[in-house]
Amino acid sequence: MMMRDNIEKLYQALGFQRWLAKTHDTESISKARHDKNSAKRSVPKPTAPNELNVIDANYTSWLNEHPSALASFKGMMSLAKGKRIVVFLDYDGTLSPIVNDPDSAFMSDPMRSAVREVARHFPTAIISGRSRRKVYEFVKLDEVYYAGSHGMDIMGPPRLLKSKYQTKALDEKGNEFTVFQPAQEFLPAIGKMLNELEEETKSIEGVMIEDNRFCISVHYRQVQDEEYEMLEERVQSVLTRYPRFHLTRGKMVLEIRPSIKWNKGNALEYLLDTLGYAKNTEDVLPVYIGDDRTDEDAFKVLQGRGQGYPIIVSSTPRDTMASYSLHDPSEVLSFLIRLARWGGLST
Repeated sequence: MMMRDNIEKLYQALGFQRWLAKTHDTESISKARHDKNSAKRSVPKPTAPNELNVIDANYTSWLNEHPSALASFKGMMSLAKGKRIVVFLDYDGTLSPIVNDPDSAFMSDPMRSAVREVARHFPTAIISGRSRRKVYEFVKLDEVYYAGSHGMDIMGPPRLLKSKYQTKALDEKGNEFTVFQPAQEFLPAIGKMLNELEEETKSIEGVMIEDNRFCISVHYRQVQDEEYEMLEERVQSVLTRYPRFHLTRGKMVLEIRPSIKWNKGNALEYLLDTLGYAKNTEDVLPVYIGDDRTDEDAFKVLQGRGQGYPIIVSSTPRDTMASYSLHDPSEVLSFLIRLARWGGLST
């Protein structure tokens, strides 16, 4: 009865979450910001009615290939009967709207409650490019596992240590867990690079350098268009002094990461293994929801396993290996509420 009351409260709060999502821009990336040869970036112009029709038609066509996970929920769950569901979630743009200030990407109370309810029924992990500690500060749930720095800092269930990158630790409540950090040797260089990046970019207004422990994020959402090219040149100049690192691009962010073979897909496989779901386990059904290009590594793993539901969060058509889609974080909330309710009824 308590679970049903909690779900009802979540449905009542859903209207607020939809309003919240509309107040933030979840997909405003300028293509020219990712073009090294562009000296200038285009300024958004009002969309004409005919252009809107084309956009709607393109999105509708895209949905035929990546159908809504909400509209497809009943069919998806009919195939999930008898399976052991494991849930993986990105954070920014999935559980929280994309915002101008990365430090203000707060999760709403309804979303937090929905994730808590899902975790009551299914093992649940959040895999983010943020530092693990920062994601935990946003989410504030002890019921889920956390993987930060694109999976290079994983808090998983307690297990026998099999790797030099694993250590045992205790959370604030004294519960034991295992930490896996395959990029420990890069920490001294990351510390030096942080100082150099802050020095090189301090004259550019709007830049935010974020220390995500095993990777560095250079946020430029508030940088003036005419200064972006200079910003990228300075980031690249610092990077040339660190050949063991490489640059990737996200939503209004440049990310510097160690050049090791490890990503969100590897993190997903590691967590499945530590949770007892080996690759040849046929009755496991992973669900992964994410909005960023880094989530494609996890989608690729699920497609390779031939198991589970990779779900992309996007309001525009885009190339993806996901099988299903959700429009924005408000639809993610709706999906999680339905999943939690389904989990309660099926147990």
